[in-house]
Amino acid sequence: MTAVAEDRRRSLVSGPGMLLVWFYGVMVVGALSRSVYEIATKFDHAPLAYSLSALAGVVYAFITYSLVRGGERARRAALVCCAAELAGVLVVGTWTLLDRSAFPESTVWSDYGMGYVFIPVLLPLSALYWLRRSAAADVRRD
Repeated sequence: MTAVAEDRRRSLVSGPGMLLVWFYGVMVVGALSRSVYEIATKFDHAPLAYSLSALAGVVYAFITYSLVRGGERARRAALVCCAAELAGVLVVGTWTLLDRSAFPESTVWSDYGMGYVFIPVLLPLSALYWLRRSAAADVRRD
């Protein structure tokens, strides 16, 4: 691997990228541990909410992996996943505000992530900004 390729690989986890990896890692643990417990103990009570929390955890894990892996393909995959994550947060957040009965229990993305101090809505916005900014910086370096 050339030095330029290695720099690009690392560029996703340098500076703000490392903070994103840390936050996404925390969200992976929070969302997956919560959903595993809820699915194992009370899935019949709110299957949609618990399944969405599990999906959120898987999305967070994939984004974390992509950021750590680095490279252009990983950057593109992370961009797509972050956009999908943001869409999920906005759809589920709006849905939970408009129809409380649809979710007898909250999800990670309920009320735009209010139960997680709005990190679920702020994280993809920050990640999208960082991924686009670091891509532009890579182009300028060439």
